[in-house]
Amino acid sequence: MKRIGILTGGGDVPGLNPCIKSVVYDAINEGYEVIGIKKGWGGLLRYNLNEPENSDQWVLPLNKSNTRTIDRSGGTVLHTSRTNPGKVNKNDIPVFLRDASYDKLEETAKVDFTPHVLKVLDHLKIDALVTIGGDDTLSYSVRLNKEKFPVLAIPKTMDNDVNGTDYCIGFSTAVTRSVHFIQMLRTPAGSHERIAVVELFGRNSGETSLISALLANADRSIISEVPFDPERLSRLLMEDKNTNPSNYAIMTISEGAQMIEGTIIESGEEDAYGHKKLGGIGEITADIIKKITGTHIIYQSLAYLMRSGEPDALDRMVAMSYAGLAVDMLKKKQFGLLTALCDGKYTVVPVDTITQGKRIVDVKELYDVENYRPKIFNVMQKPMFLY
Repeated sequence: MKRIGILTGGGDVPGLNPCIKSVVYDAINEGYEVIGIKKGWGGLLRYNLNEPENSDQWVLPLNKSNTRTIDRSGGTVLHTSRTNPGKVNKNDIPVFLRDASYDKLEETAKVDFTPHVLKVLDHLKIDALVTIGGDDTLSYSVRLNKEKFPVLAIPKTMDNDVNGTDYCIGFSTAVTRSVHFIQMLRTPAGSHERIAVVELFGRNSGETSLISALLANADRSIISEVPFDPERLSRLLMEDKNTNPSNYAIMTISEGAQMIEGTIIESGEEDAYGHKKLGGIGEITADIIKKITGTHIIYQSLAYLMRSGEPDALDRMVAMSYAGLAVDMLKKKQFGLLTALCDGKYTVVPVDTITQGKRIVDVKELYDVENYRPKIFNVMQKPMFLY
């Protein structure tokens, strides 16, 4: 019997558990044994080969019995992390992997523990890995593929910005949640006659802000790809407010957005992939709009609410389909691939496609730069999400 491993990394999204369950069921039906790697790449980095008796905290055998009900909830039963074994900070090196040479490293040094990861995979007798993550998590799948270890990657991120695919698990539910809360915020905005500023997750891509604003009929939408002028935005919002019988306006803004001649708002230390925490541009923008217009503001960051709870029907469908596609490739011994949706059709592309660019909003086709709002110029022959 052959054995495969499965892990989830990066931010959690609805749809991960249905994907895990489907991989387990489909793989077992084909005669494979499945081992869950806990806490993403962190499980392989922190697995101590000298203490295999303590492996329960890092690996979990998966079967039909212990995954039977996991698809009924959001998040990931395997847990997750933003670990990059190829670039481990000096202070994050597991104690059992340290030696005297590491004490001499500079504090900013990064250490590559890929050889250790490969030894762990060999020790666990894992023949192939199914990795579920965004472009950061999957970039390490690319690294393992270069090391000739068999990998199959499944894209997930509510930002929907993995290069090589039109769709990532988690996006539909994130938009559904966002639309729901944007519509709910109309109640206090209208009651108090205010401008509501709703900040949404979205680092490099403004697609969550764009599509959520489109579907919720928000008045304006600021996206990561287009720097904005707060003076113009304030004027447009006041026009929206004054022409609304209920005397309010509502807008969305991506956490990765920036003002003209401004910078992206970041905080904290860099993670294992070189990213600092985003967030706060909505609050800053809200304060500026208040100063310019003299109007009271409602500021709301939806943040983790966007990716909370169980997945919607579309994310369930894509998660299960990607899982089935990955197991099909496993059976055929075709590795180094990313499951994908391209032009609305399921397919696979080389996994290193992930690292060959950034998937961002097609501003020319989908956005009115002058008026800061979605503008769909033509949907003929476009796939469901207009890409």
